[in-house]
Amino acid sequence: MQKITLGTKNVSMEFPGVKALSDVDFSVSTGEIRAVVGANGAGKSTLMKVLAGANPGYTGEILLNDKPVEIRNTITAKKLGIQIVYQEVDTALIPTFSVAENVMLNETVLHGSHIMNWNKLYSSAQKVLNRLHINVNPRTLVQNLSLAKKQMVLIARAIQSSCNFLILDEPTAPLSENETKELFDLVERLRSTENIAIVFISHRINEVIQICDRYTVMRNGTIVDTSEVTENTTSAEIVEKMLGRSIEEEVSKEKVQLGDVMFEINNLSGAAGHVKDVSLHVKSGEIVGIAGLVGAGKSELCKTIFGAYEKDHGKITLHGKELNIKKPSQALKNRIALVPEERRKEGVLVSEDVSFNLSAASMDRYCTVSFINRSKVDDNAHKYVDELGIITPSIRQQVRNLSGGNQQKVSVGKWLAADCSVYIFDEPTKGVDVGAKQEIFGLINQIAANGNAVIYASCENSELLNIADRIYVLFDGEVRAELNTAETSEDEIMYYAVGGKNYNTAQQVAVNSGGNSYDNK
Repeated sequence: MQKITLGTKNVSMEFPGVKALSDVDFSVSTGEIRAVVGANGAGKSTLMKVLAGANPGYTGEILLNDKPVEIRNTITAKKLGIQIVYQEVDTALIPTFSVAENVMLNETVLHGSHIMNWNKLYSSAQKVLNRLHINVNPRTLVQNLSLAKKQMVLIARAIQSSCNFLILDEPTAPLSENETKELFDLVERLRSTENIAIVFISHRINEVIQICDRYTVMRNGTIVDTSEVTENTTSAEIVEKMLGRSIEEEVSKEKVQLGDVMFEINNLSGAAGHVKDVSLHVKSGEIVGIAGLVGAGKSELCKTIFGAYEKDHGKITLHGKELNIKKPSQALKNRIALVPEERRKEGVLVSEDVSFNLSAASMDRYCTVSFINRSKVDDNAHKYVDELGIITPSIRQQVRNLSGGNQQKVSVGKWLAADCSVYIFDEPTKGVDVGAKQEIFGLINQIAANGNAVIYASCENSELLNIADRIYVLFDGEVRAELNTAETSEDEIMYYAVGGKNYNTAQQVAVNSGGNSYDNK
């Protein structure tokens, strides 16, 4: 098959106060799966957006088969066969459009006529979905899909066009283990049978080693290394290249004296049937994990507690007092905070600056009558920028220009400023590098050590085992098990996450039969 090469020569990119890329030389060829890794803010996404036409203000050259091309908009990039699938799926989809309309959006916008052939549209979309083994009705509205299905719709949109270079920015972040395997099978087929180059941005280093041929390491806007992935490649060596230092041991839960039960929910149901009769409690100083696969109801539970989703029945109690929470403002009034999974959509105001975001959850403290005391807002911002280590050239920097890890710190910081009692974290480390993860873990430990109640929802069972005191496992919106972290394992969590009912009995059956405990629910 003919090999096509895409690359950059001396490409630089600046944002206000930030040199995001500095004289970057990069190249990738069709038929290759290439990882681009680096800490948050290293320049990975910025470089990929240059190639995809989303960062037109670059200097230097983009080369296609060693010939300079100007890519100053996404339409040009797509016509040159360059497609990108972004991590924040909701910013790239039209929620009120059907799956078919979203999948075929490039085709209808770039090549469509004034008259829409709906039968052809649905038929074409169905063929793409079948090719990806995506079991979803093309007539379904995208707003009714899970995060994982939305991700797959974006991938379907990218490959249905004439695509030589497919850039995947954290594609597995919202996917379950099985969905990730399906994606990797697809990636292998696209590389081997259709000669497509896949550029894979991920903070999950084990996935880089599993799926990629080579990896490129970026640090501080420059490329510091490109190496083959071999059987001897280790996560530790990649992480050390990313950070420029040896990785420290993983942060674990700090031992603190737990107090009495502080926060409790009993028989909570809601979120249009996604939360079913859930009961749990959290003590003062305790971190309680919520485990479960994608679609188990973790996010729905967090948002129902916070009042963002409607509650059907059940009790929510704080310090022994029953709360009537029907909307987020009432949760905030009762000192309950939610750091949501989709930070750019729900956690921060991307068009506002760092200073405003860090005071957004406690703005009443900085107002006199109807006027905002900007000096107090800025003092608050300087305090949390310093305490949380938020990397920004200025508190006036728009949050959209920060790295993912620093956006997450801003999302957490605004709630620290609000001085809450209950902190709910929904996938707080999604899309952040190992260094930022450690900082977030340390921050959550401090929140708990201050006597607060913490709920930590995550698909990453290893994280829960490190950070949580106890873990509730959800399956299909229900609590399937309550586990003490010191006495459980990833195998037991996964057993209940896939619907198992009695792990000890299943283990004994497995031992007697020589089988796997997962086979015995």
